[in-house]
Amino acid sequence: EENSSPSLGKDRADTVIIGGGCVGVSLAYHLSKAGMKNVVLLEKSELTAGSTWHAAGLTTYFHPGINLKKIHSYSIKLYERLEEETGQVVGFHQPGSIRIASTPTRVDEFKYQMTRAGWHPTEQYLITPEKVQELFPLLNMDTVLAGLYNPGDGHIDPYSLTMALAAGARKYGAQLNYPVQVTNLNCRSDGTWEVETPLGVIQTKRVVNAAGFWAREIGKMIGLQHPLIPVHHQYIVTSSIPEVKALKRELPVIRDLEGSYYLRQERDGLLFGPYERQEKMKLQDSWVTNGVPPGFGKELFESDLDRIMEHVEAAMEMVPVLKQADIINTVAGPITYSPDILPMVGPHQGVRNYWVAIGFGYGIIHAGGIGKYLSDWILEGEPPFDLIELDPNRYGKWATTEYTAAKARESYGFNNIVGYPKEERFAGRPTERVSGLYDLLKSKCSMGFHAGWEQPHWFYKPGDETGYKPSFRRTNWFDPVGREYKQVMEKVGVIDLSPFGKFKVKGTDSVKLVDHLFANVIPKVGSTNISHMLTPRGKVYAELTVSQLYPGEFMLVTGSGSELHDLRWIEEEVVRGGYKVDIENMTDEMGVLGVAGPYARHVLQKLTTEDLSDSSFKFLQSRHLKLCDIAVTAVRISYTGELGWELYHKKEDSVALYSAIMEAGQKEQIDNFGTYALNALRLEKGFRAWGAEMNCDTNPLEAGLEYFIKLNKPADFIGKQALKQIKEKGLKRRLAYLTLETENVDPEGNESVWHNGKVIGNTTSGCFSYSAQQSLAFAYVPTELSKVGQNLEVELLGKNYSATVIQEPLVLTEPTRTHLQRKGRSPKV
Repeated sequence: EENSSPSLGKDRADTVIIGGGCVGVSLAYHLSKAGMKNVVLLEKSELTAGSTWHAAGLTTYFHPGINLKKIHSYSIKLYERLEEETGQVVGFHQPGSIRIASTPTRVDEFKYQMTRAGWHPTEQYLITPEKVQELFPLLNMDTVLAGLYNPGDGHIDPYSLTMALAAGARKYGAQLNYPVQVTNLNCRSDGTWEVETPLGVIQTKRVVNAAGFWAREIGKMIGLQHPLIPVHHQYIVTSSIPEVKALKRELPVIRDLEGSYYLRQERDGLLFGPYERQEKMKLQDSWVTNGVPPGFGKELFESDLDRIMEHVEAAMEMVPVLKQADIINTVAGPITYSPDILPMVGPHQGVRNYWVAIGFGYGIIHAGGIGKYLSDWILEGEPPFDLIELDPNRYGKWATTEYTAAKARESYGFNNIVGYPKEERFAGRPTERVSGLYDLLKSKCSMGFHAGWEQPHWFYKPGDETGYKPSFRRTNWFDPVGREYKQVMEKVGVIDLSPFGKFKVKGTDSVKLVDHLFANVIPKVGSTNISHMLTPRGKVYAELTVSQLYPGEFMLVTGSGSELHDLRWIEEEVVRGGYKVDIENMTDEMGVLGVAGPYARHVLQKLTTEDLSDSSFKFLQSRHLKLCDIAVTAVRISYTGELGWELYHKKEDSVALYSAIMEAGQKEQIDNFGTYALNALRLEKGFRAWGAEMNCDTNPLEAGLEYFIKLNKPADFIGKQALKQIKEKGLKRRLAYLTLETENVDPEGNESVWHNGKVIGNTTSGCFSYSAQQSLAFAYVPTELSKVGQNLEVELLGKNYSATVIQEPLVLTEPTRTHLQRKGRSPKV
C-alpha cells in the first residue's frame, strides 16, 4: 500500500527515525527485522522525497576506504535478495563496472587500490585495454591504459528499492508514517525524547536523524549545526541509440576518471552524470542560510548544460555514439554533501540518544549496509566494525558554514581525483582551530590537517623542494624527514602537539570512573600511563595517556581525530553508571609542545630551577613547573621513544614557551620536527597507533598490548570478561613487525600480505626506517606465520616484495637503553 493516511498510530516508540529516504527506510527495515518492537519512521511528505527518488542508482563494490567496502558489499548482497524476500520488484541490474585509467599515475592508483582489495572478499580485477574493449565495445580506446573491473556492480531503481525496504519494514512490524512532519524535539532529563508533530507527541528512547538535506533543520531544533550542504548534481539521459539497442548484453557502467563522469546504459540509450570542477559546480547555499523551501520534496532544479559542457564533450570523445544521440531528459537535483564527501553515521557527542545517518552523497549504495551497521550498533551497544571515518564527531564547532561550503565544492570537484597516500586538501583552511604557533610556523613547513587543526608534517630547509607534492612513491619530503629523524636521534627536536584531545576529569567518583573505563591500573599522583578503553566485546575503542595530577584529578590525552569520539564514550559511561564527576574538554585552550632527543633535558634544565635529572624526574612522571616563568604541566613521555617531555600549557603562552626553548637550545643545535618524522620514530620503537594497529576491529591481545591490560586488577573494567574469553580461546592472528626489501616505495598500511601465493593478512602502517635503511611495517598475520624469521611478501603498487618478521623493536627506547647501560650491557640503538 503506497498511501498511508497520516496518523501517529502510537505515542511511544523504541526508536523514531526521521526521514523516509532509502537510508531511513533501510534502518527501519533492519531494526524491525532484528526484532526491535516499536520502530516508528516519520516522513514529512512521501517516501523517497528529497534526494532518493531522482538518484542515478549506481551500486559498486569499489571504495578506496577499507571498511566502507563492507558497507557496499552488504548493500549489494541485500539488494540481490530483496525482491524474493518482499515480493517487490527492485529493478537491480548487475552488468559490472569499469573505472578507466588513461594516465600512468591512474594506473598506479589502480595498483594501489588492488593491494587494498586483496584481503577483502569482493571481486575486483585490474584488466587490460583489450578486456575493457571486449566488455564495452562502444569505447574509443585511444587513451585507455587499463581498467579496474568490479563484475558485481551495476545500478538499481532507487524508488523501487525504497518501496521494497518499506514493504520489508512493515512486514517485520515497523510503522512508517507519512505525511508527518517533525516540528520539534525535546530531550528529557532521563535521556528519552519527545518528538513533536502536528498530530501529537511521540515519546521515544532514541531519535535517529536520517533527514537528508533537511538534516540541518532537525539538528537546529536541538542546537546542533550539522556541517551539511546541498549540491546540484546533474545527469543526462539519451534517446534510443541503434548501436546500444543492437548489443546482446547490457553494457557495464563506465567511470571515466579523467573526464570526471559516470556513464551507464538506460534501456536502449545511455545515461551519464558529470562531476564538474569546484569553480563551476553549484551549491544550494540559500538552503543553508534560510532553510529548505517548505514545499520542496519531489522537485528538481533548472538544468544547466553549459556548466557541464566540457564533460559532455569528454563523454562524446570516449563513447563516440553519443555524438548522434538526442538528449531526452536532464535531471538536476539536490544531493547532500558533508565537507569530506563521507556521511556522518552514529551517536552524536553532547546529546544523549541522538543518532545520525546524514550527509550521504551516495545514499543508494550506502543505504543497505548503513541500515545494518546502525541497527547492530543500536541493538548491541557497540559498532560491528570500525568506521571512524564516518564518525559524526569528527567535526566540531570549527566546521562552520563557510568551511562546509568550501569543502563541499572541493569534494564534489575532486570526486574523480587521484587518491594519493597522505592526501591533503586545502580548501577551507585554516579553520579557526589553529595552535598558538601557527602564524610562526606556517611558512616554514608543509602543514597537515588534523581534525580542524593545522600541524606541521615536515619542515623546509634551503635547497629543499617545498610544497605538497603527493606521490605513490618517495617524494619531496623523503630526505627532509630523514634529516628531522636524525635531529631527534642525535640532538634535540621540538614538535607542536597542540591538536591532542585533552580532558580534565575530577570529582568524588573520578577514581572509580577511570578504573572502570580503562584496562590499565590507575597511575599514582604525579604519574602517567598509557591506557586503553575497550568495548564490551573487548575491542580497542581508544588509547589515551592518563595522568593523575592531584589526588582524584586526572588529565586524559588522546589523538587529534579521537577527541569527541572518546569524549562521547566517557560521557555516556558517566551517565550510565551515575558517576559524580566533572569533565572539562581543554582541547582548544591548551597548547602542547613535545621536546625530544638526547639533549632534551640539557636544554629544558636551563629554563627551570626544578631538578630534571633522571633520578628526580623519572620516565612516566608528571608535574607542574615553571619554564622561563611560564606555567606548564610537564609529562616525561615521548612518542619518539627518545628522552623527552610533553609540555602542556595555556595556548596564549605557546609562542613565548617555544621561543624560550629554541633560544635555550642554540648551542645544542635545536630544531623543529614534524609528524612524518614522529611516525618513523614511533614505528622503529614498535609503538602502536590507534586507528592503525588497534581500533574497534582488533582486540588488545592480538595487537600486542598485553603490557597495558591488567586482567587481574580488582575493578571490572569494560571489556574485561570478553577479554578473558578471548585469551582462553587463543588468538587466530597477531600483529607482526616486518622489514621489507623495496625500491622507491614504502608501505603505508592496508596493503595485502602474501604467503605461498595467497593473501594471508594486511599491513596496518609502515614507513621507511632511516635507521635500518629499509622499509618497516606492522601487519596482522595468522599466529603460525607471526614468528621471528618468518618470510612473507608485501604487495606494493602491483609488485610483491620480500618481507621478514623481525624481533621488536628495531630501535630500543631511551628508557630501555638507559636501564641496560646501568646493568652494564651495551644496548643496540
